[in-house]
Amino acid sequence: MPFVTRLTFRSGDADRLESVVSDLKHRAERKGVELKGPHAEPPERYRVPQQKQVDGGTFDPWRYTVYTRVLEVVDHNEFARAVAERDYPDRIHVTAEIESFR
Repeated sequence: MPFVTRLTFRSGDADRLESVVSDLKHRAERKGVELKGPHAEPPERYRVPQQKQVDGGTFDPWRYTVYTRVLEVVDHNEFARAVAERDYPDRIHVTAEIESFR
């Protein structure tokens, strides 16, 4: 039964995110791992209000963008596990989802 591991990488630092994902793609190519992606999702833009004091007044809202890249590893469970368990820079957030197909 084949497994597909979907790895989602998110960061507010687009350059760091691209560097990490590109490195993983090159590693997969060297090891002969079937990899789909990286797929770029549209950036998410956030706006967070900031209070000057409890009783009123506000600063300009804090605005930031989160970038997302998705990689799918097909049937190479050891590689997918190593990628998911790897230590990444603090600015990179990784989630893994595993699906099995019949």
